[in-house]
Amino acid sequence: MKAKIITLGCKVNQYESEAMLEALLAGGFQEAASGEEADVVVVNSCTVTATSDQKVRQTLRRARKENPGAVTVLTGCMPQAFPEEAAALLEADVVLGNARRADLLPRVMEYLSSKQRIVDIAPHEKGEKFERMAVSTFHGRTRAFLKIEDGCDRFCSYCIIPYARGRVRSKPLEDIQEEVRRLGEQGFQEVVLTGINLPAYGRELGLHLCDAVEAACQAPGISRVRLGSLEPEQLTPDVIARMAKEEKLCPQFHLSLQSGCDATLRRMNRHYTTAEYRQIVGNLWAAFPGCAITTDIMVGFAGETQEEFEQSLQFAREIAFAKVHVFAYSRRPGTRAYDAPGQVPNKVKEERSRQMIQVTKTTQQAFLQAQVGKVEEVLFEQQREQGVWEGYTRNYTHVLAPSGKDLSGQLLPVELLEVQGESCVGRLARS
Repeated sequence: MKAKIITLGCKVNQYESEAMLEALLAGGFQEAASGEEADVVVVNSCTVTATSDQKVRQTLRRARKENPGAVTVLTGCMPQAFPEEAAALLEADVVLGNARRADLLPRVMEYLSSKQRIVDIAPHEKGEKFERMAVSTFHGRTRAFLKIEDGCDRFCSYCIIPYARGRVRSKPLEDIQEEVRRLGEQGFQEVVLTGINLPAYGRELGLHLCDAVEAACQAPGISRVRLGSLEPEQLTPDVIARMAKEEKLCPQFHLSLQSGCDATLRRMNRHYTTAEYRQIVGNLWAAFPGCAITTDIMVGFAGETQEEFEQSLQFAREIAFAKVHVFAYSRRPGTRAYDAPGQVPNKVKEERSRQMIQVTKTTQQAFLQAQVGKVEEVLFEQQREQGVWEGYTRNYTHVLAPSGKDLSGQLLPVELLEVQGESCVGRLARS
């Protein structure tokens, strides 16, 4: 029997999808090839915005259409956060939350036997442990993701994720080292450490994110270690200095900003000011020369005035981000901001998104232009088009380079010659 997993959302979801796929393969299933009809389709969902929920519904309908007769499974954050809404999606034969992913295979087998719909969404429990899962490879990828932390205790006023993911819990250090070692043996040269609130790693274990970084960097076979999204205020000078000692750590930091206005940040229940954020960025630039600072910026949050938006816009110009994910505030039932006064009309959100994207595209272009003339090691991922390969530098600059050879998975020096769109174009350099 053939199985496929459709992943929506973040790198944590991508890791969990790989673990679920391996569980199905160990249970006797085969992975369905691209475009091949499957007997079991798993949709691993995201619920960070209302648009995310819409994509879940669309994906389920499409999965049904493209795989008639298949067992359709809905799991992930959407059913965990909104169990009643998920249970009502009759396109899913099996509905599971985030808390019991280990039940996927037995639940699929149960449905195949009984043909009775299953809805099992267990609530997160206080004091629950990190779910022990591991992956041995990443199908179709040259970079591996490693989930080392789950859950969030921050409760930003707009965010549903703490309800979908539970409290902070962490992967033991020995498990991190062992999994990175196995991935290195499989030929992966880069591992991306991921989590829902990554800098909170180890809090309940008496450890710190730095411990996880050091453990990953010490594992043999891996050339690069990269960090996923970070909450900025936890990057103290001591933390930055400690991480700067690790040569394998990539100089790219995704520091979640959300807004460049202090008043907006307070209403969001973010735990830093723009002045503190600015200082953290400066400390990173000093410790990691040439590093890329990337971020997320939300526009149109409840109560955001035009003046506040202009402050956020100016702050984005000042920091000169290498890349920005701009998105409009989406009301999520169950969050404090859902009923907050001053909800911004959609048309205003759209215009503010347009302006913020325009500004951040300008800073991105400036960052890319600053890379021209450098020779950087590029980890090539795949062929973009005939004879042109794409990959990323240590600071996550996207690079295109011509070659008649298969460069997939190779780490090679490239001279960066020019900017083309959101990429640098280069040529293989003599090492």
